[in-house]
Amino acid sequence: MNSVYKPKVTVIVPVCNEVSKLNFCVTKVKGVLQNLGVSFEIVVSEDGSTDGTDKIAYELSHKDSAVKHLHSDVRLGRGEAIKRAFEAAEGDIVVYTDVDLSTDLRHLIDLIKTIENGADVTTGSRLLKESVVKRPLHREITSRIYNWMIRLMFKSPIHDHQCGFKAFRKATATTPLNKVKDKHWFWDTELIIRAVRQGCSVVEIPVTWIQSEETKVRLWTDIKYMVTSTLKLWWQLRKERKRRFVKTVFSE
Repeated sequence: MNSVYKPKVTVIVPVCNEVSKLNFCVTKVKGVLQNLGVSFEIVVSEDGSTDGTDKIAYELSHKDSAVKHLHSDVRLGRGEAIKRAFEAAEGDIVVYTDVDLSTDLRHLIDLIKTIENGADVTTGSRLLKESVVKRPLHREITSRIYNWMIRLMFKSPIHDHQCGFKAFRKATATTPLNKVKDKHWFWDTELIIRAVRQGCSVVEIPVTWIQSEETKVRLWTDIKYMVTSTLKLWWQLRKERKRRFVKTVFSE
């Protein structure tokens, strides 16, 4: 991309083995951004794909200067792939969306406007009463239980921590993002928790969300991972509070 060009918005698309979805996703995102009339770049953060997704991403980036391709030979994890792209982003507003586009892209303008109006982090929410969501009942129930647990344990004001549709003011979101330790699916939750504790303004917006027919969610395996990750974060934050307390005491 021309070094003189400075996009206002960076949209990150994290992918691993999504050869059938990537081209459609990038084309759709680009079309929406063009209709909004904002300067933009699209960063495909391709994470150790083995099915040819890397070749699609490479071709897209060479055909279109607005598309960048970040490749990793080894699997970094979804969270780490987003973080890497965030660091490379040139936009003042950084958005990421899942490649399956479960969240209706008409809400992209809502993410951007909310950041422009002063929020540091904006997240789509499937659990606000205005949201329209279509997914199996068991997924709905586990999501509500999970988010209830997170709200209770961390006193979070956010209803839906895991929606893969978020935007950030890059200047203020960098600090909590750099503190996130999880590299995979729990990354979204940990980032929201740390952003709230950092004093960032975190705003939820209602969205229309329809579960993709092809999902990488493995219910029981993911439940075990999320519970373990939640307890790990609780313990990490507890230790961090103790360190801050000790540092404060000895500095006085």
